Amino acid sequence: MNPLYVMGLLAVGAYLLQIIFGMQQIKHFNQTYQALRQQGKVAIGRRAGKVQAGTIIMFALSNEGVIIEGAKMQGVTVLAKFKGIPAFKGIKIMDLSPNHPLVAKENKLTQKTILNAQEIYRRVNQGEIIEEPAAPILNIGLKLSILKTTIYNKFRRSV
Repeated sequence: MNPLYVMGLLAVGAYLLQIIFGMQQIKHFNQTYQALRQQGKVAIGRRAGKVQAGTIIMFALSNEGVIIEGAKMQGVTVLAKFKGIPAFKGIKIMDLSPNHPLVAKENKLTQKTILNAQEIYRRVNQGEIIEEPAAPILNIGLKLSILKTTIYNKFRRSV
């Protein structure tokens, strides 16, 4: 068999595996979120890791903002799963700070994620609408559209 075909089949197989594992990770996220949501409000913090592991933290909160339960997913691959973080149970989310002993003992990315969850919780409680930034793939489409218009205008002027 031609080595080029073998490489192509391996690439397609790896892509399909990534899709399958990605779907399982999304399913696990939704199950964890639903379990926390049944206990109360959920504050979600996230930090994408460019080179290092990305992190998502979810806290189930009482009406007073006390953490009922927490879950953390940290990893580089689609095989990462949520794990419970019981140490934060019983603490008010607004009491968390970079100097808090429980936050300080976490790695820097997790600290930023915890503070992101706190910030989003605070903003939502104040009634702010939190807009998500556009996905990078959408920016590519916009840039291509602008490039096409620019080229079209240059040719139109030169004629």
